Amino acid sequence: MPQTALRDEIKAATITAMKAGDKPRTAALRLIGAKIKDRDIEARTGKAPDNDDDLVIEVLQKMAKQRRESITMYEDGGRQELADQEKGELAVIEEFLPQMMSEDETRAAIDAVKAEIGADSIKDMGRVMGELKKRHGAVLDMGLASGLVKAALS
Repeated sequence: MPQTALRDEIKAATITAMKAGDKPRTAALRLIGAKIKDRDIEARTGKAPDNDDDLVIEVLQKMAKQRRESITMYEDGGRQELADQEKGELAVIEEFLPQMMSEDETRAAIDAVKAEIGADSIKDMGRVMGELKKRHGAVLDMGLASGLVKAALS
């Protein structure tokens, strides 16, 4: 599997954090590295994305989503120290994620896809979402897009 800029960036950041003695950052970066390795192993049996950065971004997005859910649960449960730890990990993960599309950009992308494929009812939601993911997968908040597509088609 070819190395990529994003993978190399994460490795370099891990080494820098280790040398600086930044234990929380080092732990978060090592966790990212481990998740990427897990995904590499899964990809051997399945279909890996053609672009390796897409694979890394997919892993990072999944990790970020998990952290956000955990932060909410910990804060609701009154476990602020655990929520703060998750927030620290989330901040490190987000450093490597590309800038996500804004709500206005997402609406514009949805309108473009809708017009292009002639989507006009809620039955077309799957086609619209599939096309959005194909075109803007790495920079699109799929949760936000889903709600906006549903509103645009109903």
